[in-house]
Amino acid sequence: MSNFDQDNDLIRLLQNDVSKGFNLVVEKYSSRLYWHIRRLVILHEDADDALQNTFLNAWKNIDEFQNKSSLYTWLYAIATNESLSIINKRKRNSAVSLEDIGSYFAGSAEGNSWFDGNEAEVKLQNAILSLPEKQRIVFNLKYYEEMNYREMSKILRTSEGALKASYHHAVKKIEKMLGDG
Repeated sequence: MSNFDQDNDLIRLLQNDVSKGFNLVVEKYSSRLYWHIRRLVILHEDADDALQNTFLNAWKNIDEFQNKSSLYTWLYAIATNESLSIINKRKRNSAVSLEDIGSYFAGSAEGNSWFDGNEAEVKLQNAILSLPEKQRIVFNLKYYEEMNYREMSKILRTSEGALKASYHHAVKKIEKMLGDG
């Protein structure tokens, strides 16, 4: 059964038994959304907050879901917006930038356990963390989520051309950083 068919089954269940349907939505998407958010906000506590807010907003607005996009795209849009809200709040309330947090995190004990992979994966993660916010978001969606530009465009409300350019620049910067390492 494809994701599309599973989503359609979930949508039908949401229409008939919203509580049971929503529990299945949370079960199906929690892990994927958590890691999407975590790659954006970096810190576990922020990712937990954003994930909780994502599901709260989805619950409050489930009646407004119009099936114009997939359930997955709708949830990712909410999760991305929640992540950006946390990032912007952090920018307003702190003298420490996201890049500084990323640099600190990459060298911390939590960062080392998060990057539970080989040396190449650690280098890739450090390179991603050093990207500007928009490029990091686009790179993560394309590379990790294998999302196409059309879906990204719906989530980020940006043209496909701009997203392709952001991804291209991100890849070039990552290649340069990995080449220097």
